[in-house]
Amino acid sequence: MSAQIVPPDGQEPALVPDPGTLMVDIGRGNQVGEFRGLAGPYWSLRPVCGGQEWEAEPEHVRLADPIERLRAQNARCNARSRGEVL
Repeated sequence: MSAQIVPPDGQEPALVPDPGTLMVDIGRGNQVGEFRGLAGPYWSLRPVCGGQEWEAEPEHVRLADPIERLRAQNARCNARSRGEVL
């Protein structure tokens, strides 16, 4: 389930995805990452195959569609088979 955060300035509440949800950051060229949590006003995302987390503005992030999720999961499996991801 997604949590609901009520901003202090009275704007519409933003739905925050569950950790591990695959998201697409359109502000970074449609890079797919796992939602890791909140970092102030930003969302923290982590590359699917490992690497350094980055922060994205929530308005530039959307849920990954089924084909994007499949590609990301396949990339993770391939990286694991090469020993790049534990």
